[in-house]
Amino acid sequence: MAVGTAWPFSFGFDSGGPLWWLQILALATLVGALRRSTHWRSAAVFGLVFATTWQCATFWWLYISMHNYAGLHAVLAAIAILALAMALGVYYAVACVAYWKLKDRQPFWASASFAAAWTMAEMARGTWLTGFGWGAVGYAHVTGPLAAYIPWLGAYGVGALAAWLSAALVLSIRGRTVWLSLGISLVIAVGLAAPSVLPVWSAPAGTLSVTLLQGNIPQEEKFQTGSGVPLALQWYGDQINRSATELVVAPETAIPLLPQDLPVDYWDALAKRFVRGEQAALVGIPWGNMAQGYTNSVVGFSPGQQSEWRYDKHHLVPFGEFIPPLFKWFTRMMNIPLGDFNRGAVGQASFAWKGQRLAPNICYEDLFGEELGARFVDPVQAPTVFVNVSNIGWFGDSVAIDQHLQISRMRALEFERPMIRATNTGATAIIDHTGRVIDTLPRHTRGVLVGTVQGRTGTTPFAWWVARFGLWPLWILALAIIFIATRTQRTRAL
Repeated sequence: MAVGTAWPFSFGFDSGGPLWWLQILALATLVGALRRSTHWRSAAVFGLVFATTWQCATFWWLYISMHNYAGLHAVLAAIAILALAMALGVYYAVACVAYWKLKDRQPFWASASFAAAWTMAEMARGTWLTGFGWGAVGYAHVTGPLAAYIPWLGAYGVGALAAWLSAALVLSIRGRTVWLSLGISLVIAVGLAAPSVLPVWSAPAGTLSVTLLQGNIPQEEKFQTGSGVPLALQWYGDQINRSATELVVAPETAIPLLPQDLPVDYWDALAKRFVRGEQAALVGIPWGNMAQGYTNSVVGFSPGQQSEWRYDKHHLVPFGEFIPPLFKWFTRMMNIPLGDFNRGAVGQASFAWKGQRLAPNICYEDLFGEELGARFVDPVQAPTVFVNVSNIGWFGDSVAIDQHLQISRMRALEFERPMIRATNTGATAIIDHTGRVIDTLPRHTRGVLVGTVQGRTGTTPFAWWVARFGLWPLWILALAIIFIATRTQRTRAL
């Protein structure tokens, strides 16, 4: 349990960044425990306890949204988080059993089978039943020697490489396996040398001056008509009007009312602000009506357009933005506004402005690289800049802000695209195509971040294959490794 609790620290915080070596050591400790297990049941327990502990320690901040803001009883909120972590932990329990059955195979295939089983558990957690891959292995490696592999393999592929290193490290120490030791050294050496040796897959595509708004509207007041709503309308309206850059971005539901519910002329005045001139805006707002349903959206304004451009969020948050089947009883115990949205399509058209193709994603949509990758099927229409608009105010002043920043950095590395982030409470930031944070606002402050972002064109290997095949290449490779491992000879246990 102690190792599982330490795991989230490998993802790092603003002050120190990810600790990639801590993640590998934590996973290596699990591998060592599995190798000492005498029965598959104990292997399953090790995997379940490790994963449950690690996930509770990673997304404990869900308690803040459920209890502090949604009004769910403290005990029920804690039980809900534990139940979620245990349910997701079942994937890893199965992976640990699979490895336990193959741990006495030839050293290479034993270590490869752990990486394959673990990666399938990661992908299942991140994609099945809406998916929640928060805190996956790969996010500890946005810096360090494995970061160079991200444009090739993506988050899950680099997670697989890290899992293999963890298992190979244990086998090398226990059995003095020379070839595995050389393999570990080679993977790390290539990663360290790659920035000066391997090609850059993207090219500059011009710059754009941007204004990113962070309103810091208290979450408990955000949808209150007597406090948060008028504050948001006034502050965001004033800052949008004062902006002087080529693009201004306001965060998720910065405008907390439907357009038809806004004060008279507010929406029309906002649209008229960008009818002519050299400026455009992307603004988060709920959209729709009772007859057609509602969407969590970003609306774009630019000179000369005939109507508002709109992006509708595709990957909705369970219980917050849609109610899973059979769970209406659970949501009735919470007080969450606008709790059932329609889904937007995958791969919606980008917002074209000043030679850039701006691709918004809302809240934790940047967690799903395989969905963002759908925009790269046609290189001519592929985004040049990603734009994340979020409201992490639901989770207070917690590590969720830092974790979400690392997720955006991962997407920047996978696609070699910059990511600009406009959030309610943080992290409002400009991230370049190498995953480096160029500038950011202090969290939980009201402020305006003005800067410049460089768009990029080109297609990374990861963008090419994930756009066409999704995660299937990783699934097929992992299954093939498991199949081959079952056919190899057993060796003396190390």
